[in-house]
Amino acid sequence: MNSLIKIIDKFKDRKILVLGDIMLDKYIWGDVSRISPEAPVQVVNVLKETYAPGGAANVANNLASFNSKSFMVGTIGKGDANNILINELKKRKIDVNGIFIDSNRPTIQKVRIIARSQQLLRVDYEKKNYVDANIENKILNFISGKINGIDAVIVSDYAKGVVTKQLMEKLTALCKNKGKMVVVDPKPQHKKFYKNATIITPNHSEAHQMTGFAEEEISDRDIERMGKKLLKDLNSNVLITKGEKGMSLFEKNMAVTHIPTFAKEVYDVTGAGDTVVASLCLALTSGASFKQAAIIANHAAGITVGKIGTSTVNIDELKKSIENG
Repeated sequence: MNSLIKIIDKFKDRKILVLGDIMLDKYIWGDVSRISPEAPVQVVNVLKETYAPGGAANVANNLASFNSKSFMVGTIGKGDANNILINELKKRKIDVNGIFIDSNRPTIQKVRIIARSQQLLRVDYEKKNYVDANIENKILNFISGKINGIDAVIVSDYAKGVVTKQLMEKLTALCKNKGKMVVVDPKPQHKKFYKNATIITPNHSEAHQMTGFAEEEISDRDIERMGKKLLKDLNSNVLITKGEKGMSLFEKNMAVTHIPTFAKEVYDVTGAGDTVVASLCLALTSGASFKQAAIIANHAAGITVGKIGTSTVNIDELKKSIENG
């Protein structure tokens, strides 16, 4: 465990660029005590509203919570949500110079209404069309200008249009040429985009969709079949997250490691994948083996699912979990 702590101590020196679908998470907190006379729905008396970076921006937020330097790259729209999101990122000392305004797309928002620690409703504002060639070029030019000064790139793909096939091909080639890792939190419909990435981190449902295996196949043997198929198809190491069952790591050297969960209680899985990909990437760029990095990411995920809403993990929490694990 001491070796894992030494790795975590290096997180603060890492510089990670995050490319993906940037979102604003809005939380409306309130109480419920009656049913509406207008329709059979609950009436929420609003007590407060809060905001947090969501989607790919939550990956950058997780990196910042580990005291590392993060560079956010993607698009936002115009309007109030734009300003709120940029301010939320700046408050966390996340570099926003790689965020470009796309007048054809709104700032993606996820509005969650929560009462008595229960999520009652979510409202989404989004468009899923791919960014145009002009935005693609701006993104690639920005990354090209930053690549020598960063340790790795995380691709946080929510399939909302920022991650395109052409952009991924050019990004992967650039990172290979510069000797930089590419860590991908994937979406099944973009499977072919991720070929030759350093590692991908699908959850078990995404792994099912990416391999064509039936959803009910969740034994270790079935997970191994999926992991090995993804590794072969994409020429990438694979970390499949399995919720309360932990994680399974598949390495190019054919090593397979099943890691049990470290979660004590599960309140909310929102953003858990963002925590996994952030902590995994930081560990790998801090000298961890794939197995060590997966163990660290598993601890981080176990902490974040014990919190309500889009949440992050800090260094002290992570060290404590490992020391007590």
